[in-house]
Amino acid sequence: MIKVGLIGAGKMGISHLSLLGAHPDVEVAGVSDTSKMVLDALKKYTSFPCYTDYEEMLRKAKPDAVFVAVPTRFHADMVQNAMERDAHIFAEKPLCLTVLDGQKLVEIATRKNLVNQVGYHNKFIGTFREVKRLVENGYLGDIFHFVGEAYGPVVVRQKQNNWRSNPAEGGGCLLDYASHVIDLINYVVGPITKIKGSILKSFYSKNVEDSVFSLLEVSSEVSGVLSVNWSDETYRKMSTTLTIIGSKGKIVCDANELKVHFKTTDCPQGYSKGWNVKYITDFTDNVDFYLRGEEYSAQVDYFIKAIQKKVPNNINTFQSAWHTDKVISMIKQSINN
Repeated sequence: MIKVGLIGAGKMGISHLSLLGAHPDVEVAGVSDTSKMVLDALKKYTSFPCYTDYEEMLRKAKPDAVFVAVPTRFHADMVQNAMERDAHIFAEKPLCLTVLDGQKLVEIATRKNLVNQVGYHNKFIGTFREVKRLVENGYLGDIFHFVGEAYGPVVVRQKQNNWRSNPAEGGGCLLDYASHVIDLINYVVGPITKIKGSILKSFYSKNVEDSVFSLLEVSSEVSGVLSVNWSDETYRKMSTTLTIIGSKGKIVCDANELKVHFKTTDCPQGYSKGWNVKYITDFTDNVDFYLRGEEYSAQVDYFIKAIQKKVPNNINTFQSAWHTDKVISMIKQSINN
């Protein structure tokens, strides 16, 4: 059994806790949160040991692994503290508010040989993993252009007053929403190396941006567009789409549907010339416990298996998340240039 501690029992923390509590190879060794109301509910309805001080939890529970699901500004200190106690780490995204803080965590995890993972769940969605396979194996030929999009109804009125409205907490569309798309582009198309220009717009928020529009470059031959807006109430929930245009075809993919057009019959098994439409059900592996989506269970299961050395620790590592942090920093810098 892997002893796991949780720091932060908010929306994502409770989601992770539900999955961990149902995992056959996990013992929840402790839960830490600063909310008395949350801890009182956990004490009443669960048997999980609860703490108001995360350092006390680390000291007394001695977890093998720790899930960190707190606002991003706390990641650097909390993750480092847990790793110095030799705990494997699953941290929510983005990794850190600054590139230097992220680099430090990468170095510690590498030096101590600790399993490390960041919660960019798109890599565990079957349709996007299939896109990665098609691109990686050259079925689209030379990539010319890509478009990464995400839209949703997070901020649709003024006077928002929570961590999402505070840039010091890691709030704003760039860190909270666009980071998912940036990380997905880095994974599928290739690492983003240059920002040609960006526009950050606020529709309702006063202190943070509600949308991000950027021109991106992977190489001199491969460029693309980032278009993200979390103030779009025409969507019921976050919707992420990746479009890729290559010399042999075109892909339009979201979390539910994959559309691929091949120009010739030289295409992978299960596909044909012209348009092909496949669905998430064609690519989704079964999970032991379903909550919100298979991808959330799959990423937790992968992290536990990596600790058990059943799978390699090479998906959503601190290193890859750090590169996403660097792209976020480049987008911010492009506004001032």
